[in-house]
Amino acid sequence: MRLLNSRTFKLETFQNVTETPPYAILSHRWEEEEVTFDDLQERDYSKGFLKVANCCKAAEQFGIFYIWIDTCCINQNSSSDLSESINSMFAWYRNARLCIAYLFDVAQGLNTPQTIRPTTGRLGGFNDSQWFSRGWTLQELIAPKEVWFYDKHWKLLGIRSRLASRISKITRIAEPVLQKHQLEELQSFSVSARLSWAAGRQTTRSEDRAYSLMGLFGVNMPTIYGEGLKAAFFRLQKEIFNAFPDHSVFAWESG
Repeated sequence: MRLLNSRTFKLETFQNVTETPPYAILSHRWEEEEVTFDDLQERDYSKGFLKVANCCKAAEQFGIFYIWIDTCCINQNSSSDLSESINSMFAWYRNARLCIAYLFDVAQGLNTPQTIRPTTGRLGGFNDSQWFSRGWTLQELIAPKEVWFYDKHWKLLGIRSRLASRISKITRIAEPVLQKHQLEELQSFSVSARLSWAAGRQTTRSEDRAYSLMGLFGVNMPTIYGEGLKAAFFRLQKEIFNAFPDHSVFAWESG
């Protein structure tokens, strides 16, 4: 696992998960400019660095000096690195000391009126954030022990457990899953219920709609970009069935 040192802005590698220092983890929607793994190697901070710096600053307020951010801690050019990271991601979010959810499209305050976007380019309200419609953020919402939500200006909006009722209405995720952080709470819900939480969520790569669900069922499988959504989803269904022999999993359509 690679972590970004917030004081040196250098990546450090930890071979054993038990040796990792306390770390914060970022959940966010990718924007046009992001700091990549290659950017950090080249010490190029010309684009997207403000998000990284503000994330580090927020973590340091909790006494945490290591950060995991998918855009720069994963070598996207390495298929093996990407596959290993995707299969480990649920556990990484689970084990984080702090999970920061950055909602770049939310204006300051939980009760900011919703607006029509993207045509206006204006900021919207909490309920309207794109963060709630993305595939990967489903596990990033559920896996951590707690989630701290920040708006575009890095002002704290609230924490998941206290916003559980509101988030449940937005996402259709059962409120107890959002209030508690025991894995037993998640496992008490059926395969169908957990799959239903992903309905309507979108990913940039079609296969990620399947890969982003692995952690919710505690299954692992190789990632094969280019196989297409149907093939990826069918492989996921087989892995889920092996863990939870419930034929209803095959009733779900990948689309």
